[in-house]
Amino acid sequence: MTTEPREIQWDSTDPDVLVVACSDGRFQEELDVLLREDLRVTHYDRLYLPGGAGALAPSGIEFTRAAALQKECRFLIEAHGIKRVILLFHGPAIDGPDDAACGDYRREFPGHSVHQIRKQQDNDLAELLRASIWRGVTLEVLRMEVTRERTVELTALHDGRVAD
Repeated sequence: MTTEPREIQWDSTDPDVLVVACSDGRFQEELDVLLREDLRVTHYDRLYLPGGAGALAPSGIEFTRAAALQKECRFLIEAHGIKRVILLFHGPAIDGPDDAACGDYRREFPGHSVHQIRKQQDNDLAELLRASIWRGVTLEVLRMEVTRERTVELTALHDGRVAD
């Protein structure tokens, strides 16, 4: 592939924001817009993986995965001087379409309804809020919810307090 050379200036400063979100490509454009326009975040570290914030919680079938990912997350916080962490979950709104449910949650909790998956995300959030990896950062937790009209809205799940 041949492309015209272009100059993109590299910013060598470490971002002070870390975004943890699901790697589900169906949400990436909306995520970019929501981060830029709603949260005013443009320069940030990314930790995108199946399950997003839920992958950091030791629920379901992959306890060792969560521990390893928490270790990686803490590394980013310390190495880059992260001050603000944005954890994102996604799924259907209360009246939204079932196909908006997170595939990683469907894999870990086969047979669960979208209501049960949503409840599991809430349980995972409660577990994550007790984790020590957030000390010294402002923690924001949001859910990207797909409505019945198939629009994506952000719902705040946590107030952004500074973790001890």
